[in-house]
Amino acid sequence: MKIGVVGLPNVGKSSLFNAITEAGAESANYPFCTIEPNIGVVDVPDERLTVLGNIYQTQKITPASIEFVDIAGLVAGASHGEGLGNKFLSHIREVDAIVHVVRCFDNEKIIHVSGSIDPKRDIETIETELALSDLEQVTKYLDKNEKIARQNKDKTLVAAVEMMNRIKNTLEVGGQARTLHYSEDEEKLLKNFALLTAKPVIYVANIGETDIAKEDNAYVRAVREIAEKERAKVVVLCAKIEEEIVGLDKDEREMFKQELGIKTSGLEKLVMASYDLLGLMSFLTAGEKEVRAWTITKGTKAPGAAGKIHTDFEKGFIKAEVVSYADLVEAGNFLKAKEKGKVRIEGKDYVVQDGDVMLFRFNN
Repeated sequence: MKIGVVGLPNVGKSSLFNAITEAGAESANYPFCTIEPNIGVVDVPDERLTVLGNIYQTQKITPASIEFVDIAGLVAGASHGEGLGNKFLSHIREVDAIVHVVRCFDNEKIIHVSGSIDPKRDIETIETELALSDLEQVTKYLDKNEKIARQNKDKTLVAAVEMMNRIKNTLEVGGQARTLHYSEDEEKLLKNFALLTAKPVIYVANIGETDIAKEDNAYVRAVREIAEKERAKVVVLCAKIEEEIVGLDKDEREMFKQELGIKTSGLEKLVMASYDLLGLMSFLTAGEKEVRAWTITKGTKAPGAAGKIHTDFEKGFIKAEVVSYADLVEAGNFLKAKEKGKVRIEGKDYVVQDGDVMLFRFNN
């Protein structure tokens, strides 16, 4: 899974990136500090892996992972090259979802590019630039293909042109591609265009230290109102504090979090929101050599899950031995779970569930 991080300059993007990746991305109080994108791959927190690792006395634990791409702060006119915006936007066209960091705190020492704090205006600024960038791409596509579609009547091309015209009409009135309804075939077509406004969004409301306890203020409420209309997710956190926490050792981190009343880290909040937004979950494989989490889309059937491990597993799929994580832990090990009748044999139509511990059988 790949997540792009966007926002205006000085809203806390790089601080958030540092906090979730511990990568030490440059963070400074002036625009365009981040020229090239900062990229960090982080492990998805999953306590189940540690438990299974102890049961199997495994040699290796491999969590699922998320790649975060942090680009420079965008400004009005970014889609036309202001602040090197075109270059920055190209870095996030291939991500699965966008994390939009919104400043929700007052601090006179930290410059705001517009001179005041206004989440609604700031969100509109970024969304306008993403929409204008998409509109340019959509228009170029239609200029090149609309006439061809009319002449040769290729069904796929005609469908793509019709879809892109709908998207163009939406973008021209300030809408986002993700708000439209798409058929299953159109969903497949849409993926080929990597439109920024078609990507699902998580708004990160970056609050100040004084608002940590209640995770709420007038700015946060404004963000929630916008997200509700768009059916987007909202994560509330303080990027500055999150960045400070990762600089501490493990014991100090827990003490500091308890003192501040922080129950869930920013990374965990973002991971949960990302998985929920994208309809993802994890199944598990376990053995003496390795315990591993594999990310799949909800509704994936057993052969598709096997294919995540290796394409040959999917092609030659015969069956899967499946036990739920809870049943395996309760039994103590796989053999005891089998003796208790908790291990099931599932075929090609089985829909994998979150936390399934699976062993695949296949033809070479």
